[in-house]
Amino acid sequence: MQIHQLYRRQELNMALEEAWDFFSSPYHLNDITPAFFHVEITSGVPPKIYAGLMISYRMKAVFGIPMVWLSEISHCDEPKRFVYQQRIGPFKFWSHEVCLTETGYGVQLEDVVFYAMPFGWLGDLFNRWLIADRLERIFDTRRDCLKRQWPMAEGLSGLENARENGERN
Repeated sequence: MQIHQLYRRQELNMALEEAWDFFSSPYHLNDITPAFFHVEITSGVPPKIYAGLMISYRMKAVFGIPMVWLSEISHCDEPKRFVYQQRIGPFKFWSHEVCLTETGYGVQLEDVVFYAMPFGWLGDLFNRWLIADRLERIFDTRRDCLKRQWPMAEGLSGLENARENGERN
């Protein structure tokens, strides 16, 4: 089984509490993802997430085919980070960590995704052919939407560009 990783980092002009409220709510997913990735939440979600919370979705991420996704918030350290992992869904394994760090200019958002495809070599071929590109498009759209909504000051664009391209210190 091959483990794939997607890493993104971005600076946003927002307060830490505002960032937590936004990113920890699954109700904002459709606002910051491409139209092909339509998500419908099919379970109740409380005002605040917590470790152990299960959230069910229905989505149409590939070829408009409806699929079910059940995720669990496996770690929650409000307002700094949370991890959600797929329990039922299209991947053999999926873990997405969202980290929020207060900076002198706003918030640094980091996304660390690890995933594995089902079906062995056939799944890895499908990942190379379609899935990896779809995931990149989802996170590119997310980056662009967030940049429009919470832009950084002009003088910080170099730092922001380095971080959104996944460069690590």
